[in-house]
Amino acid sequence: MADFEPAFQRTLRAEGGFRLTDIKGDRGGQTYAGIARKRNPDWPGWAWVDRADTPPTDLVRDFYRSAYWTPLHCDRMPQAIAEDIFDFGVNAGTKTSAKLAQAVVGVTPDGVIGPRSIAVLESADPAMFRMAFALAKIARYRDIVRRDRTQGRFLLGWINRTLGALQ
Repeated sequence: MADFEPAFQRTLRAEGGFRLTDIKGDRGGQTYAGIARKRNPDWPGWAWVDRADTPPTDLVRDFYRSAYWTPLHCDRMPQAIAEDIFDFGVNAGTKTSAKLAQAVVGVTPDGVIGPRSIAVLESADPAMFRMAFALAKIARYRDIVRRDRTQGRFLLGWINRTLGALQ
């Protein structure tokens, strides 16, 4: 049902595009196009980055598809719901995104998008899901900052990303 390319483009914009960043306090450490080196040290694109070259776009696209889109089964969801679950998966991890989406639609949050989750997500009202999912994400970000005040510097960015996705 859902198409990967618009979701990829939206998430890539949210991640700052094809650029290298190393933001103090960012738990992912150095990132390229939103791909965190600490969490993905074996990504082949680091060879390009390390020699101050630009990794091929397809390498980034293929990574996002195989690491996030496919494990979350986003191709089996309505487009708007798939884009939100995919984007949050990139930001917070696939299990976290799956659990939050499952909790929003009343499925046991086990972190695995299976047939039951797909069926409920397919029948969900996309607008209602997206609003409830956004509120759940904001509450999660609030909880992160409550547990670790050093992450407070990222809170506004996380909230802006969440609200921006609703437009």
